[in-house]
Amino acid sequence: MKYLPLKTPIGDAVGLLLPAFVLTSLAFPMQAAAADDAAPIEQVTINGTIGPPYQAKTASLGPLGQRAVLDAPYSIQVIPAELLQNQQLKSVTEAFRYLPSVQGENIRPQTRGLQAGVVQNTRIDGMNIASTTDYPAEQFDRIEVLDGLAGALYGPSNPAGTFNYVLKRPTATPLRSVNVGYVTEEGRAASADLGGTFGDTQRFGYRINLLDENGEGYVDNSNLKRQLASIAFDTRIGDDTTLETNASRYHYTTKGFPGTFALANNVHFPSAPDPDRVGYGQPFAGDDNVTSTGSLRLIHRFNGDWQLSAGLLRQDSDRASTVPTNTLTSNAGAYQTTAATTTFSLDTVLSNTIALNGHVDAGGVRHDLVFSNTGFDWKRYTPNHTGAITLGTATLDNPLIFKEPIFPDFESRFKALTTRQQSLTLGDGIGFNDHWSASLFASQSQIDVSNYNKAGLTISQFHADGPSTNATLSYKPQSNMNVYGSYADSLQQGDIAPTGTVNAGASLEPYRSKQWEFGYKIDFGKMQAGAALFRIERPFALVDTDNVFKTLGDQVNKGLELTANGAATSHLSIYGGLSWLDPRVFDTGSAATSDKEVLGLSRIVGSLLFDYSVPEIRGLAVNLFLNHTSSMQGDNANTYQVDGHNVADLGARYNNQVMGRSATWRLAVKNVTDQRYWANITPSGQNGYTGAGNGTGTLGAPRTLRLSLQMDI
Repeated sequence: MKYLPLKTPIGDAVGLLLPAFVLTSLAFPMQAAAADDAAPIEQVTINGTIGPPYQAKTASLGPLGQRAVLDAPYSIQVIPAELLQNQQLKSVTEAFRYLPSVQGENIRPQTRGLQAGVVQNTRIDGMNIASTTDYPAEQFDRIEVLDGLAGALYGPSNPAGTFNYVLKRPTATPLRSVNVGYVTEEGRAASADLGGTFGDTQRFGYRINLLDENGEGYVDNSNLKRQLASIAFDTRIGDDTTLETNASRYHYTTKGFPGTFALANNVHFPSAPDPDRVGYGQPFAGDDNVTSTGSLRLIHRFNGDWQLSAGLLRQDSDRASTVPTNTLTSNAGAYQTTAATTTFSLDTVLSNTIALNGHVDAGGVRHDLVFSNTGFDWKRYTPNHTGAITLGTATLDNPLIFKEPIFPDFESRFKALTTRQQSLTLGDGIGFNDHWSASLFASQSQIDVSNYNKAGLTISQFHADGPSTNATLSYKPQSNMNVYGSYADSLQQGDIAPTGTVNAGASLEPYRSKQWEFGYKIDFGKMQAGAALFRIERPFALVDTDNVFKTLGDQVNKGLELTANGAATSHLSIYGGLSWLDPRVFDTGSAATSDKEVLGLSRIVGSLLFDYSVPEIRGLAVNLFLNHTSSMQGDNANTYQVDGHNVADLGARYNNQVMGRSATWRLAVKNVTDQRYWANITPSGQNGYTGAGNGTGTLGAPRTLRLSLQMDI
C-alpha cells in the first residue's frame, strides 16, 4: 500500500489541488493585517501571525456555569475550534490524542487511567449522552475535559473525568464557510458551516453544519462514510432570556478496517502487524451507527448577579456493530475471527438539568452559590438474537477475507436495562479576599437500575442513594497564579457482572470513589501552564473462586499531569503536556492480581503540538505533532509488557485570498514515519478487570494523507 500522492485518485487530487494552490497564491495576493491574536475563523481578515494561541480562558463546569480556567480548582483541558480545524480532525476520538491524560480510541473515554461509564461521564452542553458512538468534530466549537472525580457537580459517575462537547452556536456576523477535501486513499469530503442572525433586532440566530464524506480508506476495499446534518437555533426572548434549540443526525459507517485483536489463554500480544493489510478486517464488517440528538436550553439572567438555566436533551444511538474480533490462538500468529459481538444495539437517553447561579456579599466575604438538579433516564436494548458468529481462521502472515454471514437483525430487540439517576447539588464558592478562596459542594443522588429478559420480566434491580462531596482551598500568590488542593468523594454505579459468571448481567451495588488533588496554574497572558498531582481510590470487582463477580479489592491510581498551551513566541504556538500514572490493584486475595498494575495503561504519555507561522512567507504555517506512550502491561498478572509507540504528524496550511474571499489550504500527513503500533490494549470491564486475564488490542492507523480547502463564500 502506498500513501504518497502517486497513487490514483490521491495522485489526481493532489495533482489538481497543488497547481491550483500555486496559481491562486500568485494571482490573488494576500491582504494581511498585523495582530497579536489570530482572527476567528468566520472573519476574512488574515493576520501576519497565523498560528492561533490554542488557548481557552474559560470552560463550562456543569451547574457552576462558565468559569475562568485559572480560577477553577480542578485540572481542566480544552481543545478549541482552531485546533480541531487546523489539524483536520474528524472525530472527538481523534482529538483525545492531544490530551496526554486522556484515552479514547476504541474505548469509552477515560482520564487518569479510569474508563467512563456509557452515559454518566459524557455530555453535550452539560447534558448526558452516550459515549459508545462516534461524534464528528465538525459539529463542535470545543471539547472540554475535567479530569478526575466530579460527582458533587454532575452526580454519580465513574472517577474517569467529565467530557463535555460544546456545540457551535449562531454567529453575530454572517458565516458562510465551505470545505472540500481528500483523504487517503479515495476519501472525498465536503462540509459547510453557515451562521448568522435575522429578524427584528437580530433576535433569531442560526448555525448549520452539513457534512458528507465517503470513500475508500487506507485498506483496500474499506469504506468510511460520515453524514451530518446539524442545526442550532437561538431565540432571544427579551433582553435577558435566550432559548437555545439544537437538532442533529449523524450517520457513521466504517467497513473493512482492522478489527480488534483478542487473546486466548497463555497467548501474548505480538509486535503490531501492518494495519493496512487486507484481511485483518472484513469488507462487510464494521460499524453502522445513526445518532439522533435534540436539545433545548433556556437561559435567563435576573440581573448581573443571578442566572437560571434549564435544559432537556433526547438522544437515540442506534448501532449495528459487526466489527470483527481476531482472537489469537497461538503465539505463532494463528487466529480465529468472529463478528457481531455487540451486546446492545440501541441506547436512548433523556437528560435533564436545571441550575440557579448567583453571588452575594456578606461581611466582606463573597459567596458564589449554586442550586441545581440534574439527571437522566437511560434505556438499553439488546438484539433478540445475539452471540458471536465465527467467520473462519487465518494467520497474521496470511490473513483472509471470509464469506459474509447472515447477521442478526439489530432492530429486532428488547429492552434489557434501564437506569434512572437524579442528583440535587448545593454549592458555595467562598472568596475571602484577593488571595484566598474555598468551595464546598455536595450532591444527594439516587440511582435505580433494572435488568430485564426477553419476556420483559425483571431479573434484577436495585435502588441506592447517597451523597457526593467536594471541598477545595485555593491560594493566589499573584493574580495570574493559583495553587489549590481538593478532596472529593463520589458515588458511582456498580459494574455489571460479565458473561459466564453466576450473577452474569447483574449490576453490583454502587461504589464510592475518593480523590485527593493538588495543583498549580499560571497564566502569562499568551501562555498557560499547569501541574496537577492526584490520588484516586475506588473498589475493584472481579470473579471470586465461587465464580461470582463481586467487590474484592481496591484500585489506586496515582499520577502527575503537566500541561502548557499558548503562544510561546510571536510565531510559535504550542499545545500539549505530559502525564505520569501508577495504576495498581490491591487486596484482591490473590497473588496473581494483587499489587499489580492495571493492564493496558502506559505509565508515561506525552503529546505536544508545535504550530509555527513562517515569517518569511506571510500566510504560511507548518505544524508538528508528537505523541509518545511508554510500554503497558499485557495482562492482569503483569507477566509481560506491550511496547509503547512514538508517532509524528506533519502539517501545513496557507491563508490567502481567492477572488476576494478568504481561503485556507491545509495539508496533513498523519503518522509520517508509518509506525506500526498498538493504539491501546483495553480490558473487557470498564473498571480495568478482564476475566480472561488479558485485554483486546486496537491497531494504530498507518501513514495517511489529508488535504483540504476551506473558503468563505
